[in-house]
Amino acid sequence: MKFLRPRHVSMATLRNSFDRRSMVVGGIQGGIGVLLASRLGYLAIAQNEKYKLDSESNRVNLSLIPPRRGWILDRHGSPLASNRADFRVDVIPDRMTDEAQTIGELSKLLRLTPVDIQDLKDKLEKSHGFAPVEVASGLDWDRFAAVSVRLPDLPGVVTQRGFSRFYPTGPSVGHLVGYVGAASAEEYEKEKDPLLVTPGYKVGKDGLEKIYEKELRGYPGARRVEVTAGGRVVRDLETREDVPGKPIKLTIDGPLQDYASRRIGLESGAVVAMDCQTGDVLAMASMPSYDPNSFSDGIGRIEWKMLADDDHVPLRNKVLRGLYPPGSTVKPMVALSFLEAGLDPHESVFCGGGLRVGNRVFHCWQRRGHGMVDMAKGIYQSCDVYFYHFAQRIGMDPIAAMARRLGLGQEFQLPVVGQSYGTVPDPAWKKRKYDRDWAIYDTVNATIGQGYFLVNPLQQAVMASRIASGRKLLPRLLHSDHPPQAASLGISQEHLDIVHKAMSDVVNGPGTAHRAALPMKDILLAGKTGTAQVVGLNVGNGKGGLWKHRDHGHFICFAPADKPRYAVAVVVEHGGGSGAAYPIARDVMTYLFDPTKAVEVLHDYEKQWGGTAQQRLDAKYRAYSAAYASGAPAAPSDERVQAADQAPSPNQPILNDAQTPPPEPVALPPSPPNTATPAPAINIAPPPGAD
Repeated sequence: MKFLRPRHVSMATLRNSFDRRSMVVGGIQGGIGVLLASRLGYLAIAQNEKYKLDSESNRVNLSLIPPRRGWILDRHGSPLASNRADFRVDVIPDRMTDEAQTIGELSKLLRLTPVDIQDLKDKLEKSHGFAPVEVASGLDWDRFAAVSVRLPDLPGVVTQRGFSRFYPTGPSVGHLVGYVGAASAEEYEKEKDPLLVTPGYKVGKDGLEKIYEKELRGYPGARRVEVTAGGRVVRDLETREDVPGKPIKLTIDGPLQDYASRRIGLESGAVVAMDCQTGDVLAMASMPSYDPNSFSDGIGRIEWKMLADDDHVPLRNKVLRGLYPPGSTVKPMVALSFLEAGLDPHESVFCGGGLRVGNRVFHCWQRRGHGMVDMAKGIYQSCDVYFYHFAQRIGMDPIAAMARRLGLGQEFQLPVVGQSYGTVPDPAWKKRKYDRDWAIYDTVNATIGQGYFLVNPLQQAVMASRIASGRKLLPRLLHSDHPPQAASLGISQEHLDIVHKAMSDVVNGPGTAHRAALPMKDILLAGKTGTAQVVGLNVGNGKGGLWKHRDHGHFICFAPADKPRYAVAVVVEHGGGSGAAYPIARDVMTYLFDPTKAVEVLHDYEKQWGGTAQQRLDAKYRAYSAAYASGAPAAPSDERVQAADQAPSPNQPILNDAQTPPPEPVALPPSPPNTATPAPAINIAPPPGAD
């Protein structure tokens, strides 16, 4: 029981107990006070900058100003791609509270058509929420202001005054310069640059715009404004100007580029012009093309429908991606290989209209035959039998070596997205490719530019410039005041003179292209026609019928013939023969020496064709818009559009029984221009003769 006895309590024990409790409570309170003081000190001192910035961000809004892209200039300093002042409206999907209502309100304020509205919905479906989507650009002040004053009621809508990309000659430079567009999610993830998701900012998507993106981009500016809690701007505080991108100067002659593109007319083809002294590419035209101005706004349903329906494949860059049998344009090259192998240029062979090779007869285009033919006549009359005969003696290896020496089958170091470099066939190549031995008929086909032979128009222009100059010229696109001096090809000048004279006779003598002569008596053009079979003669004669069954037309040339300065190559897809190609080459070369005379000819043609390339494109868009409205299929992503742009030509069939097709019939003079009803493309045919 003594263990349960109550503890003795006195005043002293009570006082001691209270003092201990007070000390404990006081210690706890003191500790809490120290912690609070430490935290307040930490927030006030160590975190001062952070909360100062947060506070400032509630009061001040900082936004990036997209930099102006550097201009792309031609050799004279004139813009091929520039910038122009622009009023635009974008939407940021993540910030929109009611998408349907916002689109409806914008359609009324901006007077959008049903096609515009459907295109906007397509863009929103494919967009990533953080990235701005363009609604309209190039707006007048009234429509821009109507949206600007309603911004508080339109969350997610952004108005912008800035600069947009502008291509003065539109489709004439589509494949050369490329176009710009909003950055994709993949591009943003790769760079993590906030500039890429800034409303109004666009990156290069194709061509030179893509290759030189870093140089053209520049550095963004910034704008600080004081805002209310609701985001309304109170006043501007500070603006840092953007730094424009660097300009890129090309070797291209802008007016010539535009002329060559327009001169192709309604045909599907390519024109390349080069300076025979420096290798500068003066024109690189591929038509039909697209308008990079409209592509920069995002391709819509109607435009995609137009491009997808066109069997002339306007999205393919035919200069670099088009591959074609070169036809008889290789005969000057083959003649040089014969001369270097020791063949006497005066040695002749009888042409009776064909030559038996093994158990086959390979025909000449002139079924009646050319009689006795030496090298010069073989070139200017384009006699197939001459080349059939001597190619068997010389063999394919020397011919292939000369072809590569003159630039065929070569990929050039140019600032382009890609090239298709074709095929220069020889026995070793065929063994690697097909594990089959080379046959005599392979040599016979190759010597007239058929069979496995495939080239692109740029390679043909390089070949023409090297034959003209005797030097290993390399095509250049970037302008330089001090271009490198090209080395000699090592080809005898005597051999070059023989070929030059024969090529001059093609146009100015007893050759096959009299109508290619320049309209200037003091300047002679030297050239070589070429017609390449696309299908066997059992399918069609190559002159009419289905467009895709018609022969390709080629022409290579240089001028002046006695002192070459310029070289031009023209390819017309399914043009029915060289008669579709050399009038274009003649007029392009005329422009280089007398622009006024050449432009007069072009204006007469365009009256018959229905206007310039841009006018025809605009008219076609209006017709498609009226026919399909918003019922056209949705446009694909930028990646698919770029893939179509970069796609090579489909493989040509291998025609082992190929021959130079017969010449076109003599054409009647063109009818007078009819401005009421556009006429089909003018196709001036040659007189009796061949390629």
